[in-house]
Amino acid sequence: MLHMRSYRQFCGLAKALDVVGDRWTLLIVRELLIRGACRYTDLRNGLPGIATNLLAERLKELETTGVIKREDAPPPVAATLISLTPRGQALEPVVRELGRWGAPLLRKSARTDRFRTHWLALCAQNCLRDHDPNRPRVTMELRSGHESITIEAAKGSIRTRVGSVEHPDAVLAGPPTALVAILTGSMDLRKGRDAGLQYKGDPNVIGRLQPRAVGPGQVPHW
Repeated sequence: MLHMRSYRQFCGLAKALDVVGDRWTLLIVRELLIRGACRYTDLRNGLPGIATNLLAERLKELETTGVIKREDAPPPVAATLISLTPRGQALEPVVRELGRWGAPLLRKSARTDRFRTHWLALCAQNCLRDHDPNRPRVTMELRSGHESITIEAAKGSIRTRVGSVEHPDAVLAGPPTALVAILTGSMDLRKGRDAGLQYKGDPNVIGRLQPRAVGPGQVPHW
């Protein structure tokens, strides 16, 4: 039986932190928001540094509190898939705003910090907008290391998914710091090339997927 710690306060924030305030919990939610339903091994690979027993414990807690669910994958795949419940999906704006709040701290990150390219999916959704929604759909692939994500702009919306797409309109590859700087608008493509970025494809795509404007009093993304 799980014995979850509690602040024992009659406060919505305290009750929320009783469920998702432990270390690694919101990062598990982040992975499931980005990946959708996935296997335990995929989840663990997206959480470098977590102990296997701790991940299992956190998943049990989240299942008990109705944040995640497990179900068998359809045949012929023999695997259990983990996904967010509607209650878990409701954490998306919380995770996005925390990511937005924390983005300026990336400038002080240590070189030893671990990185996974798919983490850029939330950054892209937070930072980018479709500046020409009346034009046909475009896709841009981001690559860093052995992993990639695809960003799609269509009808004014930005969507992301893990993995590549056949025949992307543009491909942007390079070190994670430079990719984040491009997404957040603190570096243009010319300076990005000096920082090790490689850009292939339609040059108009990067112009269409420009960072959102920062209004007065707002915290910049980077």
